[in-house]
Amino acid sequence: MTLEAGQKAPSFRLTDDAGDTVELSALRGQPVILYFYPRDNTPGCTKEACDFRDNMARVTGKGAVVLGVSPDSTRSHVRFREKHDLPFPLLVDEDHSAAEAYGAWGEKKMAGRTYMGIIRSTFLIDAEGIVARAWYKVKVRGHVDEVLEALEAL
Repeated sequence: MTLEAGQKAPSFRLTDDAGDTVELSALRGQPVILYFYPRDNTPGCTKEACDFRDNMARVTGKGAVVLGVSPDSTRSHVRFREKHDLPFPLLVDEDHSAAEAYGAWGEKKMAGRTYMGIIRSTFLIDAEGIVARAWYKVKVRGHVDEVLEALEAL
């Protein structure tokens, strides 16, 4: 299952790296950039997080928030966020329920083996809780600029 523009964004309730509960419904009234990434402190995931970090003025200028989601633990998220000075919450999805709801959990192949994992995906959710854009199988280079162009077009 994949989400498309115009669909209601699936609700979620996850804990962030500070131990606070984050619910999509509580963010109504502002755009949300929700991105799913495979693992803290890996090259592609670090680049993507730092690209969002380096463009936060463009995000906040539109009144939006960024939320990163992976199956990593709170402790791992804290280390990742502190190491790279990330100015946005990282959400813990250890049971991958949110990733499944967004179609960001599925079969992957690497080095000849098949396994289940996070499919790097990003969702731009408008202030009404509707998916404005969905990106699956994201390539990191240039992706944040594409997301921010879509945000500016909202």
